Amino acid sequence: MRRSVIPGFRLSLGITLLYLGVIVLLPLCALILKASDVGLTQLWGILSSPRTLSAIRVTVTMAAAATAFNAVYGLLLAWVLARYQFPGKRILDALVDVPFALPTAVAGLALTALLSKNGWFGGPLESMGIKVAYTPLGIAIAMAFTSIPFVVRTVQPVIEDLGTDVEEAGRSLGASDLQILWRVIFPAIFPAFLAGCSLSFARSLGEFGAVIFIAGNQPMKTEIVALLTYIRLEEYNYEAAAAIAVVMLAMAFTMLIITNAVQAWNLRYLTKGNA
Repeated sequence: MRRSVIPGFRLSLGITLLYLGVIVLLPLCALILKASDVGLTQLWGILSSPRTLSAIRVTVTMAAAATAFNAVYGLLLAWVLARYQFPGKRILDALVDVPFALPTAVAGLALTALLSKNGWFGGPLESMGIKVAYTPLGIAIAMAFTSIPFVVRTVQPVIEDLGTDVEEAGRSLGASDLQILWRVIFPAIFPAFLAGCSLSFARSLGEFGAVIFIAGNQPMKTEIVALLTYIRLEEYNYEAAAAIAVVMLAMAFTMLIITNAVQAWNLRYLTKGNA
């Protein structure tokens, strides 16, 4: 048997399970247990309150809007970076990772300065009747800014590995550019594209630092779930904070399950098509 440079299976599995249990599962279990102390009646009262429902609605709708934007723009940006050579490409490629390296609070302050009514972009937009800062639109922009690298960095390597030979083969068979895109390229990159969009949506749901500065944090209008959870913690209402956090945790898990199911279906579809 060939020797592996990685430690044995049992040791590797033990370290992995230990890390998963202590760093991931233990805090999640503590959160769920804390929320379960509330009781079903009080839990329903917390989650069905108008302020909580409004925060969930704002968070989910703006996260969906940010993800929809990232799905289109991120795919185009990944395509440009993977398929074209142009001056400044390396700089543009490096700028994609800025939201990862930049503290989210700094990103929020920068976006607020640019998009407020006295900012470089906010002033002209407000003169046209488009208010960005302290509105749900500002929340969506902040979420899109911090989560777009997930789409680009997930799809870009797949496009690079795909190569141009599949496009040339499609053209030699008489397929149009639209047919090549829809029947050849997109099915090949779809699992990575779906994973990137899912990560973008999950990051947008949990975004805090970049959003609170530009949102204005107006209850029933621009208050997000992460901020409402923080407010409940400051009020020493740990049960309510845990209950609200569990809802977002359930949404994240549901998103992951749906994503994995769609990816598994797509993999079976491609396998049957190649058979």
